[in-house]
Amino acid sequence: MTEIPPKISFAARLRNSFLTGVLILAPVTITMWLVWSFLQWADSWVKPYIPARYDPEQYFDVAIPGFGLLIAVIGITLIGFLGNNLIGKWIVGVGESVLNRMPLVRPIYKSIKQLFESVLKEHSNSFKKVGLIEFPSSGTWAMVFVSSEVKGELAHRFNEMGQQMVAVFLPPTPVPTAGFLLFVPKDKIVMLDMTPEDAAKLLISGGLVAPDFTPPKMIAPV
Repeated sequence: MTEIPPKISFAARLRNSFLTGVLILAPVTITMWLVWSFLQWADSWVKPYIPARYDPEQYFDVAIPGFGLLIAVIGITLIGFLGNNLIGKWIVGVGESVLNRMPLVRPIYKSIKQLFESVLKEHSNSFKKVGLIEFPSSGTWAMVFVSSEVKGELAHRFNEMGQQMVAVFLPPTPVPTAGFLLFVPKDKIVMLDMTPEDAAKLLISGGLVAPDFTPPKMIAPV
């Protein structure tokens, strides 16, 4: 005897169709809204500094979203190109020497520069690895982004205690932009194969969006 599937009421079908529509439209709508908001924010910062004769809106009388962002990208690229030349390096050096002589500006500038150098250098491995640590108590695990091995005075102090520590960033859910900086023994971190992007999705969704994972095949002994 084959079981007869239960009939779905008309109201249940409407509800299922509505939820399906939400699943289809919500990600697209939110993504478009975020992109549009970012373009408007970038344009609001850059466009006031563009001379009117170079603004295409003066000729076509049509708003071109993203034009300010395009100009900003081109300008930043040109500054980076000039900064790699001998004259550009000299100008940057003069500017840095001026900033380094300002008592209040100097520590802020140095901190921000070190942060960007650490994140943007191609050989940097900061936040490119994801791991698990026991937090806040034994038996409870939290996901972290591995920053780097401890350096400077902290490394010296930890070495005196006979410990090799690693700096990790513990982000909260669902907004992983703020969190805690922790120093964890290297052998206490369980490294994961997932990418930082997949880890961020898992955190933002509160564990609902888990990345695909295929366990490695075990090779049978010969």
